[in-house]
Amino acid sequence: MTKVSVRDGESIERAIKRFKRKVEQAGILKEVRKREHYLKPSIQRKLKARAAEARSRKREKRLQQKGI
Repeated sequence: MTKVSVRDGESIERAIKRFKRKVEQAGILKEVRKREHYLKPSIQRKLKARAAEARSRKREKRLQQKGI
């Protein structure tokens, strides 16, 4: 659970910014979006494989541009 207490003399806006930063660092929103819809395990594997292929292609493209 992410918690932020407002310090003496601190504005609410500043405390909200700190809270948002902590939530982002904890990865809470990412996890919520991931769990928003159920994905069958077979679809999860396909998506994971596609992402790995895309990373591989991107890595190859970068290496070719460098001339290695």
